[in-house]
Amino acid sequence: MQDFGEAISLALGLVLSGDADLLEIVALSLRVSLTATVVSCAMGLPLGALLATARFPGRGAVIVLTNALMGLPPVVVGLVVYLHLSRAGPLGFLGLLYTPAAMIVAQTILITPIVTALSRQVLEDLHSEYAEQFRSLCLTRLQTVQALLWDARYSLLTVGLAGFGRAVAEVGAVIVVGGNIDHLTRVMTTAIALETSKGDLPLALALGLILMTIALGVNAVVQGLRMTAVRQAHA
Repeated sequence: MQDFGEAISLALGLVLSGDADLLEIVALSLRVSLTATVVSCAMGLPLGALLATARFPGRGAVIVLTNALMGLPPVVVGLVVYLHLSRAGPLGFLGLLYTPAAMIVAQTILITPIVTALSRQVLEDLHSEYAEQFRSLCLTRLQTVQALLWDARYSLLTVGLAGFGRAVAEVGAVIVVGGNIDHLTRVMTTAIALETSKGDLPLALALGLILMTIALGVNAVVQGLRMTAVRQAHA
């Protein structure tokens, strides 16, 4: 227990002192995860809106597949991306393996189905509520999607938050395609795993504290935005 207390104390010291290695790892983690989240939302939200509003043969199967892909095993995604980006793979000429770009690709593949499936559910419920009004206004499919996305923007923030949470906590896929290389591809989750195995608990705990703080901070911001929206709606 004493050793654990000392580790906590040293971890807080690293955070408060702004340790250079610690800040580098945190900055890379945020850059990779935020980029993957933005790309996933850019693809997943329109796809979710299309599934919510369109009616076509096989739609049910597509929804089932999308929901199933939410549980993609990270190491399998990492392996598939690795095979495509390796020297013998079809995209090996890009030289992206063991770079932050490869990690962004892996995280994007993991969280796009989450964004698509969750946004589809949110927008489908909203579309059912507004369907008659949309028909009376003779809106095109594009106008309908735009209206739904705007009206559900605060709910969709939560969808984006779910995607970011999945991305920033990911370790399996990013360690396969990133290699956990110091000063290049080492992010918070891979560093925590490495430092714990080495017995360097202060750095691992410091990174864990920052990871939890980021998660709580993002949740607080989104909750604040939603509460502001509710107050404005009732004003």
